[in-house]
Amino acid sequence: MLTVKDLHKSYQVGKATYEVLKGVSLTVEKGEFVAVMGPSGSGKTTLLNCISCYIPIDSGEITLGEKQLADLSEDALAKVRNRQLGFVFQDFLLLDGLTVRENILLPAIIGGAVTSQTEARADQLCDVFGITAIRDKYPAEISGGEKQRCAVARALINHPLLILADEPTGNLDSKSSRAVIRSFEQARDALEATIFMVTHDSFAASFCDRVVILRDGVVWRTLARGDTERSAFQDELLDAIRDMGKE
Repeated sequence: MLTVKDLHKSYQVGKATYEVLKGVSLTVEKGEFVAVMGPSGSGKTTLLNCISCYIPIDSGEITLGEKQLADLSEDALAKVRNRQLGFVFQDFLLLDGLTVRENILLPAIIGGAVTSQTEARADQLCDVFGITAIRDKYPAEISGGEKQRCAVARALINHPLLILADEPTGNLDSKSSRAVIRSFEQARDALEATIFMVTHDSFAASFCDRVVILRDGVVWRTLARGDTERSAFQDELLDAIRDMGKE
């Protein structure tokens, strides 16, 4: 589904060059829920921005489905972002003047592809994520957890190949965070969604199928949950983070 191969990205600040990603390689299979963790400055957000093609890469390959993203024109990339990528942000980015249902439909509205089937999918997503009762309310009238579930539904409206989530629980309390992570699990299990999430939160990451840990711009370790209980997997993640600190 997603393949990142030998990805390099640096920034120029004055005469100095700062290499942020130093040959990152990873894969995300269809239907996987994968998290990326790492300390500040490890390259997590830069990696996400490279995959979404909001910033250019220096070298390497990013393949989504069968498309090499670095080879696409800006117009083609815009279509990929609208139709094949879904985005969930820390700050929700809902439009206050639109209802929950209208916010969910927004990517289809922007793409000029609102049909009866699209509207039916919006209603299905409201049902899947338990927000049918608030679909005619406005963002100011709902909780943070409900806003983020709305954002997850919006990310899925166009049947994307991949959802990119940037610290989706960063502004939420523990109860709302659990509800949002449950929404991702529902998206994976009920809708076969593929999710790639950047997070600093070991609790959120412990619900994932795999966790990729970045350090200093490289993949330091990858942990797979398998049949491990969630709490035990969180302990593994915390142990790994402590090991990284010792090194």
